[in-house]
Amino acid sequence: MAFMEKPPALKLLLDDTVPLTALIEASQSLQSHTEYIIRVQRGISMENSWQIIRRYSDFDMLNNSLQISGLSLPLPPKKLIGNMDREFIAGRQKGLQNYLNFITSNHILCNHEQVKKFLDPNNYSANYTEIALQQVSMFFRSEPKWEVVEPLKDIGWRLRKRYVLMRCKNQPKENLVLSWADLGPDKFLQDKDFQWAIKLLPSWTHPYIYRVTFATASESSALIIRPFNDKGTLKDLIYKAKPKDPFLKKYCNPRKIQGLELRQIKTYGRQILEALKFLHDRGFPYGHLHSSNVMLEGETCKLMDLENSLLGLPSFYRSYFSQFRKINTLESIDVHCFGHLLYEMTYGRPPDSIPLDQFPPAPSLTVVPVLESILSCDACKNGVPSITQILQMPLFNDVTLRSPEKPQFKIPSKLKEALRNSKECMEKRLSEEQKLIYQHRRLTRAQSHHGSEEEKKKRKILARKVQDRNVKKKTLNQLYPKSVAVKPGSGASSPLTSPSSPTPPSTTGNATSLKPAAPPPPPPPPPPPAAPPAPIRKEEQNGPAPQCATSKDRVALLSSIQNFSKGGLKKAVTNDHSTLRVS
Repeated sequence: MAFMEKPPALKLLLDDTVPLTALIEASQSLQSHTEYIIRVQRGISMENSWQIIRRYSDFDMLNNSLQISGLSLPLPPKKLIGNMDREFIAGRQKGLQNYLNFITSNHILCNHEQVKKFLDPNNYSANYTEIALQQVSMFFRSEPKWEVVEPLKDIGWRLRKRYVLMRCKNQPKENLVLSWADLGPDKFLQDKDFQWAIKLLPSWTHPYIYRVTFATASESSALIIRPFNDKGTLKDLIYKAKPKDPFLKKYCNPRKIQGLELRQIKTYGRQILEALKFLHDRGFPYGHLHSSNVMLEGETCKLMDLENSLLGLPSFYRSYFSQFRKINTLESIDVHCFGHLLYEMTYGRPPDSIPLDQFPPAPSLTVVPVLESILSCDACKNGVPSITQILQMPLFNDVTLRSPEKPQFKIPSKLKEALRNSKECMEKRLSEEQKLIYQHRRLTRAQSHHGSEEEKKKRKILARKVQDRNVKKKTLNQLYPKSVAVKPGSGASSPLTSPSSPTPPSTTGNATSLKPAAPPPPPPPPPPPAAPPAPIRKEEQNGPAPQCATSKDRVALLSSIQNFSKGGLKKAVTNDHSTLRVS
């Protein structure tokens, strides 16, 4: 029954579970008020960011809408006089930033409709309650046997899902609840298969799956009718809450934190695991386990909202398991979500963060090993166990279940193939998202490491050492310039006869003054034949004149200079009583 309008072409389906972060970049003072310029970012991509401008009064209106949570929200107080001073504005900006950090880090508050509208008005400007009422009214006009009792405002956490308390005219004493939900980003079924699967929901029965009275769908949304349980869900039992109260009031700040008894933990846990195993064995994708999706009928737990996976809605814990690349299948997602639920049943509250290094004392020693196998650092890094492995653990393997109701869960082969393809597409989208988050985390960690003060000091010390080494090297090169090595017999200067080498001291008597051999001058031009040069007289010199050194003489000279040792000289006394050293 197509009672709802077809969605426009190329409709953008946002994942509402992707966290929003907000940073106040600057403030600007006008005549009578101050505006704060805020940079909002969706997810990890810097490109997916935008600016919004908010006044303090906007923060105050948001804070008033969140007071129903019962939390102590850190909004800076009002000030009527002096609120335009520069120092006051700077202090208020820090306080508002702390307020935004508190809201965006709270898993329940960050998914609230008013917070989304405050941070992202472009994508969350629609009135989802009015849209839901319009679609539901069209349904009631075509189905006169149903009548509305009252709208159940904000009893769930999803923005695009609304609830109405109603009854059938043929059975006026039985209260029913109608849920209307829009499509999500994981809707990969074709329209025909999607409507087919939704209409099959009332025919499926299982002792641990909550029954559906009526179900129908269009190309854009689905409408489901179930029995209304006055006792509420498993989360209502844990938090001692009333089912009709708003989600923020029921679960944000419980008055009394107390876990369930060990008997209840074992029984409820075993029933939930049996339902999950049944769905996965039949090839039906779930991925939406949390304590608000578990209805209580006496001492029996029953899963709800099987239509969420058909609609493509994101999981309540998606922002948690998307951080771990080993949790990348629908079964591992359900196991991870079961860890959250088991922790909540044991300690009466959700875990503060995931993964966990230590666990508080539990009612039984068999509880903590199950939690460690799912929520510990090693489990999140290396992978979680399968549903069958958890059923074999000591906490659940001795639980006896009695269920006279036989399950009826027939899925045609064509639809089963479509569900399998849809499941693969969901897992692929999750893996791609986890890959981007992993790369972003590595880049952020590297930038943080190189930008730390310790790393900056190390780089400064290393740069100073390199600079000192270069200066020292330059100084040594100036004091002791490098000589050009030559082969014996060449005309170039050698290391032993370089200008910087000292000349050996001269001796007296018949010793001839030895000087380093100079490079031979260029050959003179040939003399004219008519004027031969005059002979040189040896008597005019103190000793024999040195002849032109041959290659052999030069080698001998260089060798004597190299082997010269001052210690080898002997003392000698001359006529003028001066002391000399002779060899």
